[in-house]
Amino acid sequence: MVSLSSTFSLLLFLLTVLLSLNLPFSGADGEDVKEWCIADSQFPNEQLQAAMDWACGPGGADCTKIQPGGECYKPNTVLDHASFAFNSYWQKFKNQGASCYFNAAAFISEEDPSHQSCKFEYLP
Repeated sequence: MVSLSSTFSLLLFLLTVLLSLNLPFSGADGEDVKEWCIADSQFPNEQLQAAMDWACGPGGADCTKIQPGGECYKPNTVLDHASFAFNSYWQKFKNQGASCYFNAAAFISEEDPSHQSCKFEYLP
């Protein structure tokens, strides 16, 4: 007879394996749900700037488009630039376990933040 304890352990193991696969989430219609990492507008510019400096530096985000003259330079705000940098980092490294956290200054959105000629990257 199988004990309740061993059944629970097996279910917990299977759940852990499934969650670790990092499979794309599908909506009710079967379409993959697209997600972007964006800056939280409630955070002070100083905190967003510090997180963006990390993302664009040691974090390895591609921040060339938010440099002067780049497609995403305007609007020239810390919030907009941080959103681009956070998303660049997260899209690049999410499949390696990276998070969209940035000391709670960012969150996941299903709404594409792209605007005009500024296209935010999305990678499945």
